[in-house]
Amino acid sequence: MNKNQSLPWDHPRFRSWIAVARACQLMQQSLARALAHLDIKPPHLDILVNLFRFEGISQQELARKLLVGRSNMSMLLPQMEKRGLIERRGDKQDKRVLRLYLTAAGRQVTEEAMTIQTALIDRMMSHAPVEECEIMTAHMERVVTLLMQDEREPLEAVGDQ
Repeated sequence: MNKNQSLPWDHPRFRSWIAVARACQLMQQSLARALAHLDIKPPHLDILVNLFRFEGISQQELARKLLVGRSNMSMLLPQMEKRGLIERRGDKQDKRVLRLYLTAAGRQVTEEAMTIQTALIDRMMSHAPVEECEIMTAHMERVVTLLMQDEREPLEAVGDQ
């Protein structure tokens, strides 16, 4: 980088990206503290909420929704099953597939955790008008779409352009 080139942090897009990343990191930390008394962490909550919404989802579908590998699932799910929060059942049509369900205890923890998460989000976003939230949502959904496309079709190396 020569002296005439501007530095990345001088660009509004770069600063915006860093601000979003920092906000996500700090929100995860705040959420982890708020959930600690339930003995769950944000990754557990992600699983619980998805099972709450999509009862009977397969492990593979859940990993895809959460954008994580199956190895992550195979670490978290047994812990949650041992705690009595979830149960895995074989699929009636395809014996190779395991379907995931919340237990009664899992449903109770999920509902309490969702209340905590919603309150935290409401507190953090209370100063933002709904219209601004919708604009931010549209921008972030566009970024997600682009990143998912890049995941499927990696960009050429910068030097190749």
